[in-house]
Amino acid sequence: MLLQWNKFAQKMADTGKRLLATYMQMNDPTLNGTTITLELPNQSTKEEFLSGCHELIGYLRGKLHNHDITIEVVVNETVENKYAFTPQEKFERLKQINPTIELLRKTFDLDV
Repeated sequence: MLLQWNKFAQKMADTGKRLLATYMQMNDPTLNGTTITLELPNQSTKEEFLSGCHELIGYLRGKLHNHDITIEVVVNETVENKYAFTPQEKFERLKQINPTIELLRKTFDLDV
C-alpha cells in the first residue's frame, strides 16, 4: 500500500498537483484493515486533502484490487510546524536557534 501511495504522490508532483503530493508525504499513512489513516497538522490541510483525494482513492482501489479501501484523516495540531512569515517572527525563530543573535542586534543597533 505504501509503495502505491508514494507512486501516486510522485505522479501528482510530476503533473503539477504539488499541494496534494506534499500532504501525502507529510507523514506515512497507516493501514488498519481497509482503512488508510493519514495524520495531518491542521483542519484546513485536512479539508484541502479530502477535496482532492477522490482520484487517490480510485487509484489505490484499482492498484490494490480492493474496492473497500477508505481514507481517514486525523488532525494532530501538535505536529504542525510554526512557520515564520514576518521579519519579527523570523528573528524570533533565529533567536531560538542561536540566542547570541540578540547580542549582535544590540551591539550594532540593528532593526528587525
